[in-house]
Amino acid sequence: MIPDTWTKSSFSGGGQGDACVEIAHRRTHIAVRDSKAPARATLIFPAGSFTSFLHALRGGALGSRLP
Repeated sequence: MIPDTWTKSSFSGGGQGDACVEIAHRRTHIAVRDSKAPARATLIFPAGSFTSFLHALRGGALGSRLP
């Protein structure tokens, strides 16, 4: 099931703020989509994995791998 309540990242860029991703929380999963093309594919992750990913980003653990 695709969630219907989406939250845009606080880092949405300038202009109309559409250069970003949106996330939707479910009890066991997190859904991610492109804010510029919301009707396209949605990625769905287990909540624990997504939380670990965010912690790694905030801690700089993935910084050397990001463009």
